[in-house]
Amino acid sequence: MSYWIYKGKQIDDLPEGCEAFVYLITNKKNGKKYVGKKLAKFKTTKPPLKGKKKKRRGTKESDWREYWGSSDHLKADVAKYGEENFIREILHICPSRGVASYLEAREQFERKVLLTDDYYNGIINVRVGGSEILKEHLSKN
Repeated sequence: MSYWIYKGKQIDDLPEGCEAFVYLITNKKNGKKYVGKKLAKFKTTKPPLKGKKKKRRGTKESDWREYWGSSDHLKADVAKYGEENFIREILHICPSRGVASYLEAREQFERKVLLTDDYYNGIINVRVGGSEILKEHLSKN
């Protein structure tokens, strides 16, 4: 069973108010890394109750505990070397999806993930809008 590390400690639960997080997965065999983001919760939609018209919306915990990124090369290496040969580290706990998108892209650009073979990342895909939550969160860090 693998686990996530945040600020040097193993975590079993995400803190209150965490909508998403930015992470770094490191292959201990070859040092290759992957930077990504993961939602803490998925949105759910259920059909309306009998006699009602509105769909019922809610959230449920995402699969973050078992998540290994979206890179096929990374997932192939995890299968090849075993989960015990990888470190999963949370870099940023984010209060919104927008903050997570911004910080993921910032980490990817600062680390030059596309310009080196040290990373599994093959694409930087970002769409971020300015918001008060983003400005407020970034002014704290």
